[in-house]
Amino acid sequence: MAMVTPFSYNYQIDYPALDKLIEFLIGNGVNYLVVQGTTAETATLSDSEKRQLADYVVKKVNGRVPIVLGIGGNDTHKVIESYTKFDLTGIDAILSVTPYYNKPTQKGLYLHFKTIAQNTHLPIIVYNVPGRTGVNMTAETTLKLAHEFQGKIVAVKEASGNLTQMGYILRDRPSNFLVLSGDDGLTLPQISMGADGVISVLGNCAPAKFSRMVNLALQGNFTDAAELHLGLIELIDLLFVEGNPGGVKAALNALGLIENVLRLPLAPVSDSTYDKIKKEIEKL
Repeated sequence: MAMVTPFSYNYQIDYPALDKLIEFLIGNGVNYLVVQGTTAETATLSDSEKRQLADYVVKKVNGRVPIVLGIGGNDTHKVIESYTKFDLTGIDAILSVTPYYNKPTQKGLYLHFKTIAQNTHLPIIVYNVPGRTGVNMTAETTLKLAHEFQGKIVAVKEASGNLTQMGYILRDRPSNFLVLSGDDGLTLPQISMGADGVISVLGNCAPAKFSRMVNLALQGNFTDAAELHLGLIELIDLLFVEGNPGGVKAALNALGLIENVLRLPLAPVSDSTYDKIKKEIEKL
């Protein structure tokens, strides 16, 4: 589950709200927490805030669920440097996004993750999200990394939205390599193809229902999973209609868990979208 970073009205990290959010998520059945991913507005956090936030979550969680820390970027050397800045005690794995803006070739993507794998002791989940980075990591590149770095590159968060691409990865992956959905709306069909789970945005605000849907699907009960999935699709659409994490922060605000505050250049969703999200939250 990809956690948001709550902010107070002075745009500082709201640690009391973070406490409430962590307890809400763990109490409603999430399997692990992803800290400082895209949904966390990590691009707006300073290095000191990143360290403090990671340390705080580790202490608050206290081993109750695994923690995945987002460490990525478009300068391979700086990504590796970041590992030395963090006390990674209590972190179970790293989520590392494909380099953005630079638009590297497939060879560049392969060498980027190869270099990261050779310079960290933690398992790595590679994150393919071409809609944000401007480059798609092909199934061929993902599989090359999965086979050459077994035990080090352990999973992919596949958010290309391309079911055929995910199909090739699922067909040809090593047996110990996990394939995780990066699209809430596609999680059910992707699990039906063999995917192992999801790193979710929706899980912030509907953790119990979404976790149940995922677990039912993983158990092969697609009839009951589909019923839950269909009941959530309108909320999923609303969470992304004005971008992430604007939508999910509106939902969490409607639940009374956080303030509806984002750091620029992101802004809260419109009043009309907020009202629609609130109505869907009330249905849950």
